[in-house]
Amino acid sequence: MEIVIDTTRLVEFSQLPIDQMLWVFFINVGWIFLASGFLYGTLLIYKMRISSQWAAKNLKYIILAVDVPKGNEQSPKAVENMFTYLGGAHGSINFFEKWFEGKFQPSFSYEIVSLEGYTQFLIRTPVEYRNLIETSIYSQYPDAEISEVDDYVDTVPHTFPDEEYDIWGSEFIQSKDWSYPIKMYREFEHTMGPSETQFKDPMASLMDLCGSLREGEQFWFQLIVIPTGFDWIAQTDKAVEKILGKKKSSTGFFSKALEWLGVLSEMIFSIWGDIEDKKSDDKGMSMVELSPKQHKQVEAIQAKSSKLAFEAKIRVIYVARREVMNRSKVTSGFVGYIKQFASLDLNNLKPDTTSTMTKTAYFNKDKRLIRKKNAIMTNYINRDDYSGRAPGIYDIEELATLWHFPLEANVKSPLVQKAPGRKADAPSSLPMVDDFIGGTSPELFNLEVLRRERQQPEKNDEAEQRNSHNDSKASAPENLPFA
Repeated sequence: MEIVIDTTRLVEFSQLPIDQMLWVFFINVGWIFLASGFLYGTLLIYKMRISSQWAAKNLKYIILAVDVPKGNEQSPKAVENMFTYLGGAHGSINFFEKWFEGKFQPSFSYEIVSLEGYTQFLIRTPVEYRNLIETSIYSQYPDAEISEVDDYVDTVPHTFPDEEYDIWGSEFIQSKDWSYPIKMYREFEHTMGPSETQFKDPMASLMDLCGSLREGEQFWFQLIVIPTGFDWIAQTDKAVEKILGKKKSSTGFFSKALEWLGVLSEMIFSIWGDIEDKKSDDKGMSMVELSPKQHKQVEAIQAKSSKLAFEAKIRVIYVARREVMNRSKVTSGFVGYIKQFASLDLNNLKPDTTSTMTKTAYFNKDKRLIRKKNAIMTNYINRDDYSGRAPGIYDIEELATLWHFPLEANVKSPLVQKAPGRKADAPSSLPMVDDFIGGTSPELFNLEVLRRERQQPEKNDEAEQRNSHNDSKASAPENLPFA
């Protein structure tokens, strides 16, 4: 029995002019791709619309300023425990809630802000999770002080170009697959010197950079954290299998169909005797056969997959008056801070020069630069976890490495706000402020006013210390010979 394949239409199609060939292809097949793209875009717009409506109706955010006690000796392990407790904010969202109500997982923003050298640690959280955030802090820092403050972003323009201010900003992304971790804080420990200085806090360089800002300069660092489930662990397993050289298992319909066709063809040819029966070895290498680099990678990936993790993204902005702006100092300083966490055989962080950094080249540079400046400012103000680059996966140790309260034995930054120490509880008979001012919350402060009020005493304390230090110097002996 002969099988005849008619190729007449295919030959006729190949002989058509190029414009007619494209039109025939679009009429028969191409419209499917166009319709799929249009449908996908429509779904995204619809999802964004109902999500914004749900957020406006159900979410209200506050900003909490956190002051840790003076003489802090808690390592970043305490902040790691804070992020572990934050995992309680994760909630399951079903299909109806996601696509009909617009419900989504709220995010949290852990921030470090320097306003003209005054440095403050802040956390932006939905109001309903305020107790969760405060409990996570007090459980690790019982003497910390937490106060609600106004949003500091309102002290500078929100749109550019501006006659008085200019801006630089960027998101920072993982240079490799997020399955590979960055350098952790525990790798900054060594066994030499006194016990209190054995941890060389990488936060020291960032605090020094924040403290060096002059009047008219502001630096904003934002770590957006999104609680997530455990589906990401499957990706780390695939990364390990890739290193070990194991054959990937196919799960799609077409992949399964091709696999069965391959098995069927091997059976037919083996019956005819045209090919040898060979079995593919998909076991891959064992741990003993791995190189030292591969061995380290497998262990690091598996260690990351054993810990709680979050979706997260890093966003940075430097905004200053044009006459005092020193872009190279801040950008180089922060990139240097980020490079401390580079593990070249695992992962590292880098600025997103292609999409979000306020830098352009080649065509239409000025308009594209203005658009990038306005985009990153808007995304920062909104603490947008969707716009810009997609979030990566960071485990709690990575997050604590990037954002933690500095150890005072390693970091000498006089303008980092600290709590003065434990205070006695107020007597129960003390009248509340609400009784006198009609319900106005005494906890709400303006961060700019807070900065000016607290910065001056710090400077006075430094002056007093310098004077006392100079007074305590011993006078020279009378019989000292002079040149």
